[in-house]
Amino acid sequence: MKKIVLSSAAGALFGVAISPAVAQSSVTLYGIVDEAIRYQTNAGPGGKDQVSMTSGPETHSRWGLKGSEDLGDGWSAVFHLENGFEAFDGQLHVPDTLFSRQAYVGLSNEKWGALTFGHQYAPAYDTLGDIFDPLTVGNYWQNSWPYNGIGGYLEINNAVKYKGTFYNLAIDAAYGFSNQAGALGIGSIYAVELTYTLGPAMLNAGYQQVSVPTSALGTATGTSVGSTINGAKNTFLHISGAYQVTHDIRLLAGWLHAQDQTGLTDSNMQQSGSPKLPGASPNRIDDTYYLGANWKAMPALLFTFAYYYGHARNAERLDGSLGVGVNQSATVLAEYSFSRQSEVYAITDWARGTGAFSADYPGGTDSAGVPTNTVGRTNQLGVAIGLRKMF
Repeated sequence: MKKIVLSSAAGALFGVAISPAVAQSSVTLYGIVDEAIRYQTNAGPGGKDQVSMTSGPETHSRWGLKGSEDLGDGWSAVFHLENGFEAFDGQLHVPDTLFSRQAYVGLSNEKWGALTFGHQYAPAYDTLGDIFDPLTVGNYWQNSWPYNGIGGYLEINNAVKYKGTFYNLAIDAAYGFSNQAGALGIGSIYAVELTYTLGPAMLNAGYQQVSVPTSALGTATGTSVGSTINGAKNTFLHISGAYQVTHDIRLLAGWLHAQDQTGLTDSNMQQSGSPKLPGASPNRIDDTYYLGANWKAMPALLFTFAYYYGHARNAERLDGSLGVGVNQSATVLAEYSFSRQSEVYAITDWARGTGAFSADYPGGTDSAGVPTNTVGRTNQLGVAIGLRKMF
């Protein structure tokens, strides 16, 4: 899910400058086309392996428009529209939604920061996706599973968002309106991220709370899948750190804590082809720890290493009981750049679940450890190669 900031301009898209004010406006067309071929073991019941064409491990294909107009005295009017699509079949990443990634307008000041309005990334996605998560909140289940419980809330509808930096402290805060008559809080989201930088070290802390209605369509949560309890809470907090050891080596670590009372996390955690759960946990708690590193071995070659360890409590098992589970995954990613805008990459990843996490694999076990379908294998190995073109 990496968000890459692109600086290449596409020229003047909307006409020729006709006044000094217009001459200080700019619009940028940018995008990414990312495609990979992936081999995955134990991808389906019966222990069947799979070879597929898919998106890359970090970036979905996208295109977007962003622009600003200089209003004087350090002020600018800004906008951002970003579409997500799948290059392997040409379809929208989110059906029937043109700008599924971002769609906002706002005001920005050189000193005081930016205030924007619309469909926007959650502050946690800004910080973890851009800075602190080794794989930038990845795309494959094997490197994104720690976020599956909050994946639907990493983008916020109806959002007012503020971003500003004061000395060494960066603030990123957002509130998503519920748009529900007579229920200001139900269907709303509020979140804040604080990042402190001191020399080569960065420390970040963040919190997000979502109040999920029984029908979430049109609310800040941006999904029609609602909670079993109207207004049930989904909360997420984390502490993350990064340290630039040398020019070529950066270390990362963090702790993610999530509590879900909506009953949605159990099903959201499952991979495609996993056996269907009979119900849902009313109070699932997940703690995930991660370690990672980026190593620029050569000017054109970047390696990323990541390890995630997750422990779940009150998670639903395949027999309907609640219990604990452990999931682990490790990933090595190599990226080779032909230029600033074109690269090839190769990735290998491994994942294994036990206890309640076994329900998230195509082969699962019940609370007694007995296989409940054709296969009881709850480990996977994946390998992918791909090409990423930016413009």
